[in-house]
Amino acid sequence: MTDFLTANQKAWDKQAQQQQAWSIPVDADTITKAKQGEWQIHLTPSPLDKQWLGDVKGKKILCLASAGGQQAPILAAAGADVTVFDLSEQQLAQDQQVAIRDNLRLETIQGDMRDLHIFADTSFDLIFHPISNLYIPDVTPVWRECYRILKKNGRLLSSFFNPIVFVGDRDPKFSEQGLIKPAYKMPFSELENLTEQQIMLKHQNQEAFVFGHSLTDLIGGQINVGFNIAGFLEDWQPNPRFIIDNYLPTFLATLAIKVA
Repeated sequence: MTDFLTANQKAWDKQAQQQQAWSIPVDADTITKAKQGEWQIHLTPSPLDKQWLGDVKGKKILCLASAGGQQAPILAAAGADVTVFDLSEQQLAQDQQVAIRDNLRLETIQGDMRDLHIFADTSFDLIFHPISNLYIPDVTPVWRECYRILKKNGRLLSSFFNPIVFVGDRDPKFSEQGLIKPAYKMPFSELENLTEQQIMLKHQNQEAFVFGHSLTDLIGGQINVGFNIAGFLEDWQPNPRFIIDNYLPTFLATLAIKVA
């Protein structure tokens, strides 16, 4: 099996260096407004309903696999005690850049989202985990670790792709014909479904390997480790990449609460 973790780290380091969409730090004006109470963050493409977050002032928040200089600095400017944990050092550098520029208290830690042993039990009030678990083959360790490090009544805000995104054949000829050809079952793994040549090409191009998960794992998995699902939303892809994006909202998000 290819070392997908190292490959994905390099891929996101490259995206940060190229200033891709999720790697462009917020500007100083955005931080100034956040310090004044005027702010919004994104769990999906649309601004998140702040009721999901509650009052963030003084709260210990973990931005999990959420580096890039966007969400974490805004939460810090709004008064939260923020830690950013991410695989990509270059993505983390974007958060550090904003923190230094705008005098924010914000800690960054490099690591694998599946292993949060560096944090003690009941360390955080809230975990903000935007779309990133498509880069790991199994989401269960993430849900288990999140439950462990959250305080009682702590919140886990997470988002992910609708599994239907991963079902279709990626051959451009089908898109050109406006067709969706089902080709893959869930769970989906590029490591298992791509040819050796395609895998080698992804390595050469420093492209991330992705995995598709069932709703049983994405939502049921949170329930299985002890969370109560208190909120659910769907959101549309603003820049459709696949035909299916035009027919249903392909972003999903959950608000889960640790009640015990």
